[in-house]
Amino acid sequence: MRSAASALLGALDGPTREAATYPFTDDAARRWLEYRPRPRPGACLADLDRAGRKAVHRLLATALSPHAYAQAMTIIALEEVLDRAEGWRRGRHSGDYWIAIFGTPDSDEPWSWRLEGHHLSVTMTVVGDLVSPAPLFFGANPARVDYAGRPVCRPLAPEEDLARALLESLGPAGRAAAIVDDEAPADIISATRPRVSGPVEPLGVDAARLGPTGRALLDQVVALYLDRLPPELAAREAARISGGGLHFAWAGPTGPGHRHYYRIQGDDLLIEYDNTSVDGNHAHTVLRRPASDFGDDVLAAHHARGHR
Repeated sequence: MRSAASALLGALDGPTREAATYPFTDDAARRWLEYRPRPRPGACLADLDRAGRKAVHRLLATALSPHAYAQAMTIIALEEVLDRAEGWRRGRHSGDYWIAIFGTPDSDEPWSWRLEGHHLSVTMTVVGDLVSPAPLFFGANPARVDYAGRPVCRPLAPEEDLARALLESLGPAGRAAAIVDDEAPADIISATRPRVSGPVEPLGVDAARLGPTGRALLDQVVALYLDRLPPELAAREAARISGGGLHFAWAGPTGPGHRHYYRIQGDDLLIEYDNTSVDGNHAHTVLRRPASDFGDDVLAAHHARGHR
């Protein structure tokens, strides 16, 4: 990751490199999460040459597993599909993604980077050899493109299908505990806030109440989100939350084609999924660490060592 970030900076010309780089101490720019089409810090991929864009892709690939990298590339390409569906009115384009690097990758000091645009936000904070990989947001609009009733493109299919299988496995009593509202919220609860404000109440069914099939499926859903990361990072995150409690909550109708929402909560873990359109075809998903987003955990340990 350090090598790929340094190579990216070397591939950018002076003005573009200046637009892409910020001091690590610029908290307003560094602690940023915005998955809507809004202005954002950094350098736009549309303004980079081919070498610069490829360097961005190589950096992104250090943060994502192969299947999650494919999801991210599909999410980016869907901007062109959405622009066509909207009659080309909003000028959406697959180059409207922005890279920002905070601090100096080839130094011993903490640094971070983010690639972000509509429905994609990947933030990695690096301290020494430790990587803190959150927030990590994937969305899709449209979430599904069909031909003759069959899916042509459905980048977040596992995130929906596994959760539905989990809900179905719970049986009537378990579903009654898991379903916390007949209507889905308008968006994910954590939204674009740089910090998850206070503890988000752990609603729904406690994993300790699940049978073997339900618990196995819940573990699979958690693993799905952690496996967006490369194997070493995913294993570290799995070890970090191992042994802690989990809750699973669902809101909205249980059948496909309707707005629905779920979340999974654990010790410093928040997974959210929301399909936000009336026809259930516009998905948002996020993996967050409410107590240690944007590297707060590794930064606290770094500062404690430095001031011991």
